[in-house]
Amino acid sequence: MQNTEDGVLLALVGQGDEGAMAAMFDRYSRVVYSVALRVLRDPAAAEDVLQEVFMQIWRKPDALVTNRGAIGAWLAVVSRNRSIDLLRRRKPTDSVDDVVLASSTDLAVESERTLMIERARTIMVSLPVEQRKTLEMAFFDGLTHSEIAETTGDPLGTVKTRIRTALLVLRKAMHA
Repeated sequence: MQNTEDGVLLALVGQGDEGAMAAMFDRYSRVVYSVALRVLRDPAAAEDVLQEVFMQIWRKPDALVTNRGAIGAWLAVVSRNRSIDLLRRRKPTDSVDDVVLASSTDLAVESERTLMIERARTIMVSLPVEQRKTLEMAFFDGLTHSEIAETTGDPLGTVKTRIRTALLVLRKAMHA
């Protein structure tokens, strides 16, 4: 049922089709769980939100309006809202230190991205000057191969070879 459109799946869920519900769960449970986990920072609570969201779909599939956009995006918003509601319902006796607020910045991803950028910069500095300049013109200045050839006075084939060679060196060094 993976190729079945979401609207058809919802219609089948509305008719009590458990297979369609399983397909919906398989398709969207990761999105719902990951959003809840990001907000709550508690796997058990995120699982509760996941269960609530899919129970809502099972009980009232008509509440999911397909003409408002992608179902995955709608489910992500519902998961986020349910998670925030759960945070708000926590007892006032809960320590403030136990409540983790969601951040739009994923520090692990940002850290990895920063390391990759630094690594790419180091590799680019080690490239021959012609390759580095050609690559920079293509990717940072947004010039086409023809425009680079025209600007530098180099043959088009040379420009293409320099870019390809530089990209191969970068790819090989990044995967090492």
